[in-house]
Amino acid sequence: MSWFSLKKKLSIPTTKDEEPLTISQVIEDCLSSNDFEHELIVTPYKNIWISYFNTLIDTNKLHDDVIEKIQHHQFYTPEDLRTFIPLKETKLTSDGKEVADSLTRGHVCIQLVEDAELCILIGIETEDNRQITIPEVEFSVIGPKESFVEGIDTNLNLVRKRLPITDLKIKEFIVGSLSRTRVCVLYIDSIANDDNVNTMVERVSTIQFDQINDSSYINQMIEDQSNSPFPQFIDTERPDRVAALLSEGKVVVLVDGSPQAFSGPTTLVEFFSAFEDYFLSWHLATAFRLIRLFAVWFSIFATPLYVGVLTYHAEIIPQDLLVTLIVSRSAIPFPPVLEALFLELTIELLREAGARLPTKVGQTIGIVGGIVIGTAAVEAGLTSNVLLIIVALAALASFTTPVYRMGNTIRLIRFPYILAAQLWGLIGLAILFNFMLVHLLTVTSLGRPYLAPLYPTRLADFKDAFFRLPFPFQSKRPIHLQTKNNVRFNKKKAKKKKDIDEGI
Repeated sequence: MSWFSLKKKLSIPTTKDEEPLTISQVIEDCLSSNDFEHELIVTPYKNIWISYFNTLIDTNKLHDDVIEKIQHHQFYTPEDLRTFIPLKETKLTSDGKEVADSLTRGHVCIQLVEDAELCILIGIETEDNRQITIPEVEFSVIGPKESFVEGIDTNLNLVRKRLPITDLKIKEFIVGSLSRTRVCVLYIDSIANDDNVNTMVERVSTIQFDQINDSSYINQMIEDQSNSPFPQFIDTERPDRVAALLSEGKVVVLVDGSPQAFSGPTTLVEFFSAFEDYFLSWHLATAFRLIRLFAVWFSIFATPLYVGVLTYHAEIIPQDLLVTLIVSRSAIPFPPVLEALFLELTIELLREAGARLPTKVGQTIGIVGGIVIGTAAVEAGLTSNVLLIIVALAALASFTTPVYRMGNTIRLIRFPYILAAQLWGLIGLAILFNFMLVHLLTVTSLGRPYLAPLYPTRLADFKDAFFRLPFPFQSKRPIHLQTKNNVRFNKKKAKKKKDIDEGI
């Protein structure tokens, strides 16, 4: 239990004039929990009282590094006891609040007398973390195969190994009145803009919530526009990507218990850039980015265009194609909008079923269900085969988005466009697109423009936006980040070296 729960249970007031929480009060309150141990340890020299939560500590360390040492050394004071404990995380304290917080984080409290108000705290927290595995969401054929785990210390180690510099700063906060979750803000001091760092630190440190289970909680709480469907921070499970983002001048947040980090400020274009692009040649990376951008537009507008054109603008369809559409829809009793909504909702149901079921069963549901339902819908006259192909291609196109949150946004905004196409045709699509564009112009990430480098126009940043130019062309960091040092390397010294047969 945390200090806040202890304070509530003991009805301890918060004013400065009243008595502080004592160690005896803390131990007395913890004794009501079945996993709390408060026992007398008999030694040849002096008996001691030891208190701890047995579900939080490493019992091997307790017996080998604490009890075993105490029984073979002579001591008279807590200071003497501290000198021969072979553990770094030891401290003396008489603060009941600190004792309560430490006990719930895997510390052992040792007292020379049962009601003593001075104790020694020894950190022997158990380390039952998941092993480092390959990335599951951002998997790449080429490149590192490490991903974050739920232990924040392990995640910080993975980042530190890739950025072994003293300029990498870490600010740690405790967030959540019940969960007491460790949250770390990471940045490179000599690169990151102070305004970006201060904004992130202020927002994280002022969060008021009781339970923080994952980084997505904090992500939603500190966004500039929480009512926008567009994500304003990029999530990643890859330590190598975090290192790259930090070196660009971004600010990264890691949360204990979460295998995902997120960073900002970010732009809309970055959500369609996969980190694997940097492991491929720039020709391939550029081609794949353009394919993703086209896929996004197709996923959003393919079905609405079908509805709008068939409802209001049949005259713009070529005659040969019009015959095919008439034959395809000859037996369909529904207007195009109901036909489209039926298929779109079916696709969403298959997605949710595949995502919630176990992996092997989910794959089977997605493949077999799609084939069976699609074929049955066409044969039953509920939908046309032309629209079935369009909706299936639009669903496939939405899967090309590298960032999961943005993929969900694309899934959502298709439906307003379908309704706009039914109401006003192509004019409705244009109106809704203008509304979305105005909204995107107002969205910011840590106060930075969301549509950069499109608006405000930063031609220099196009080298790693829609295209991925060769590394020698990326000698400067993105302008929209306003970094302290925008030079990544000396471009003149990065010239191609001569071959051995060209002489010196």
